[in-house]
Amino acid sequence: MDSPTHGTCTIAVHAGHGVDPAYGAVAAPIYQTATFAFESAEEGARRFAGEQDGYIYTRYGNPTTKVFEDKIAALEGAEAAQGVASGMSAVSTALLALLKRGDHIVATDSIYAAVHLLLADTLPHLGIECTFVDGTQVERVADAVKPNTRAIYFETPGNPALKLVDIAAVASIARNTGVTTVVDNTFATPINQRPISLGADVVIQSATKYLGGHGDLIGGAVVGSKEFIDKLWHTHIQLGGALSPFNSFLIARGMQTLPLRMAAHNANALRVAEFLEQHAAVERVIYPGLPSHPQHELARRQMSGYGGMVCFELKGGIEAGRALMNSVRLCTLTVSLGDVRTLICHPASMTHAEVPPAEREKAGITDGLVRLSVGVEDADDLIADLDQALDIPGGMGP
Repeated sequence: MDSPTHGTCTIAVHAGHGVDPAYGAVAAPIYQTATFAFESAEEGARRFAGEQDGYIYTRYGNPTTKVFEDKIAALEGAEAAQGVASGMSAVSTALLALLKRGDHIVATDSIYAAVHLLLADTLPHLGIECTFVDGTQVERVADAVKPNTRAIYFETPGNPALKLVDIAAVASIARNTGVTTVVDNTFATPINQRPISLGADVVIQSATKYLGGHGDLIGGAVVGSKEFIDKLWHTHIQLGGALSPFNSFLIARGMQTLPLRMAAHNANALRVAEFLEQHAAVERVIYPGLPSHPQHELARRQMSGYGGMVCFELKGGIEAGRALMNSVRLCTLTVSLGDVRTLICHPASMTHAEVPPAEREKAGITDGLVRLSVGVEDADDLIADLDQALDIPGGMGP
């Protein structure tokens, strides 16, 4: 498939793979191998020198992984992609390809906890400085840029408090200062948001989440220009975060239904958010698709769908939240997100427990915040489950 005019569903199904020329297989084969043979010593030398296309070793590249890479690049509207072992491998590989000792990075405060720790603890040991800012205020991003700033990193919507960052505005700041914009697009996926079309340089995906979609794999991707991905490849093979061929197959297979699943996630999350917003036990609901979200207009401008993530606080605070999570029957109490099943967690004690309380507060992660990854079950069933859990004895109900 080589037409850029195809629709999203067509790209999701066909990009990256046609009928296998060897045996006519319609599904992409799994090349479950560590290494690839050469016909001669001369051919091996040419491949290592980059003078001849072909595979060498799965850490360097694999045909099954290439299917995933081509598919995510096509969906993100990018020239190229690099598949890696996890979402965190994508972040660390991208940043280490961009940054060196003495460099500075600006990052927004509403990001995944492991990324926060990477930026706040690990990179400073390598001589790389990070400044965290409130990404909802673009002027603060601009003010934080220094002469040695090399990258601006952010998630939008942010994990977990669903803060948004104006991608086009930040990309403009980056271009004017010669800085690379790196956007984690995991929550939105390329179905709901395409940062590169808004001026971003590099996109990060945790394929563990919506791309794979079924909670049965770990993987990630870095997406951008061919020039950048070629540069990043050298960092990738040194760090060794290779994506297994089997996980590559699972991700690429899952991505064929990504547009259909995201439509269900979007619709269900909006229904659940509207229900929660009207419930007497709920203090507030955070969802970009609600007019009550402080950045709803920005969401309408840069997103084509609002995603499957909903956050809310209960009037009973952290104890009420704990009671809720212990009382749901259909929702699954676990970390992660983007699964076909609905997942519920408490960020302050789970996903963001290692982030200092003061930093959590700045990012909007209060002790009573509940994060809900709304799945593709029937919305009425999800609402009924939340309703019965909210009305259990203990003062949670109206």
